[in-house]
Amino acid sequence: MKFFVDTAEIDQIAELNDLGMVDGVTTNPSLIMKSGRDILEVTKEIAALVDGPVSAEVVATEAAEMIAEGRKLAKIAENITVKVPLTWAGLQTCKTLSSEGTMVNVTLCFSANQALLAAKAGATFISPFVGRLDDINIDGMDLINDIRTIYDNYAFDTEILVASIRTVNHVLESALIGADVITAPPAVIKKLADHPLTDAGLAQFMADWAKTGQNIL
Repeated sequence: MKFFVDTAEIDQIAELNDLGMVDGVTTNPSLIMKSGRDILEVTKEIAALVDGPVSAEVVATEAAEMIAEGRKLAKIAENITVKVPLTWAGLQTCKTLSSEGTMVNVTLCFSANQALLAAKAGATFISPFVGRLDDINIDGMDLINDIRTIYDNYAFDTEILVASIRTVNHVLESALIGADVITAPPAVIKKLADHPLTDAGLAQFMADWAKTGQNIL
């Protein structure tokens, strides 16, 4: 399973990228706002930093304008993935841009029917938002399982990119289901390394080592 990091903060991306934990990056208008950076400038910097797909989102709501914005974003770098919302205009944009050879990430997916439409429109990635479904007492991982089944039934090439990840359990369940990609904030990716027994074991090792009076350096 590929790891995309969901942020527009260059330092955070660089840290994870150096460890080989970044297969791509996703951004959105909210993340760009938090970064305080110009969208074209920061997207270009991210695309130069990582080898994998970098999602940059359109902000128009009508197809013609979305297509124009998508074409402009795609010119930033070869690894740009244009991100469009799962609306009818977004699907039209997806079909046009994907037909031109541009990678497209269809986002804000909340149903298997939506995911089916995105695959038919040629999406490179579909981004179901599991955390937001959990927020309204719907198990977001059930959606991932449904999409996996549908895509496997018909051998769709669209990759399932699990988004709105809030916990390490979302990552684990995505991997067990067979999602292609997860995108998560840097803090969640780092928490994958945490376990109380690891902490307890290390504390015991260090206490025992101190009693030896030795040092390695």
